[in-house]
Amino acid sequence: MKVENMIAILLGLSLMIGIGLISRPGNAEPQGKLVMFHAGSLSVPFETMEKAFEAKYPKADLQREGSGSQAAARKISELKKPCDIMASADYTVIDKLLIPDYADWNVRFATNQLVLCYTDQSRFAQEVNVNNWYEILQRKGVVWGHSDANLDPCGYRSLMVLQLAEKYYNKPGINDKMIANRPKENIRPKSVELISLLQTGNMDYAWEYLSVAVQHGLRYIVLPDQINLGDYTHDKFYASAVVKVTGKDPGTYMDMKGGSITYGITLVKTASNKEAAIAFLKYMLDPQGGLKILKDQGQPPFIPCRVPTSQMKTALPKELIALVEVKN
Repeated sequence: MKVENMIAILLGLSLMIGIGLISRPGNAEPQGKLVMFHAGSLSVPFETMEKAFEAKYPKADLQREGSGSQAAARKISELKKPCDIMASADYTVIDKLLIPDYADWNVRFATNQLVLCYTDQSRFAQEVNVNNWYEILQRKGVVWGHSDANLDPCGYRSLMVLQLAEKYYNKPGINDKMIANRPKENIRPKSVELISLLQTGNMDYAWEYLSVAVQHGLRYIVLPDQINLGDYTHDKFYASAVVKVTGKDPGTYMDMKGGSITYGITLVKTASNKEAAIAFLKYMLDPQGGLKILKDQGQPPFIPCRVPTSQMKTALPKELIALVEVKN
C-alpha cells in the first residue's frame, strides 16, 4: 500500500475517533442518581413518571422526596441539601425562594383546584353540599383540617378559599367561625398526610387538590370557580385573599396573595447530575410523556408548558426550548 494511502486512512481514522470522543457525552445515556424534591400532591404522578423514565433509561436512578413546596425549597436554600430538580405546587415558591440564587428559570406546567374531601364515614356526609359546606365546618364535633400554610401551598390556599367563601356567599364572619372550629393539631405539614386521617375516620373533612382526591378515590365537594382557585379568569377576585407565611430568611414573613393554581419546576443551579435531570425534564414536559400522565391522573397540564418571558426561555437547556412557550 502506498504511503499516501496509509496516511489518508490514518487521518480518516483519527478524525472518526475524534468525532466520536466529542459527540459521546451529548449522546450518552442518562445514568446515576438523580435527586428531586417535589410537592406532596405530585407524588402519585411522579411515581408513575419515575417508573417510565427508569424503564427508558435503566442506568438512571430517580430518587424523589415529597414534602410541602416551601419545605422543599428551603431544603435547597437553607439546609443546602443536594438536589437536581425541584417541583412546586405553587410556581411563586420557586420565584420567591430559589430564583436567582439557586435557580435561573421556572417552567409552569400544570394547574389544579381546591376541593373539600370527605368519606362515607364523615359526620354529615349525606348532608354536605356546595351550598352548606361552610356551615358544616362550623359545627361542633366536626373534625376538619388542612396543611401547614408555612410549609405547603395547599395550606395557604385552603385559608384563601375560606376568605373567598365569606365574600362569595356574602356570609360575614364565617371565615373566623370555621377557623375557630379547627384546632391547631388538625394542621399537618403536607396535605397528603390528611388522607390517612380521612380514611381511618380520624378526620371528617380535609382540603386537598382535585388531582389528589381523584388519585385516592375520595369523595369531594367541587366549589364554584370563583373560590376554588382553579380558573385564571377569576384571578382578580382570588387576589383579594391574602395569607401571611414565613419568609425567605428565618424570622421574616411574606404575604401570599390569591391566584389561580399553577405548578412550577426548575433545574437547581448546583445540580450534580444535570444530564439526567435535563433528560427527565424533557420526558416530563412532553405532551406524550409526563404531561399525559398528569392529565390521565386528574391534573390538567399546560400544553405547551409556559415561561413568562423570552429571556427566561433562552435560559432553558436547549433540549427543553421546543416544549415551552412564552405566556403569562
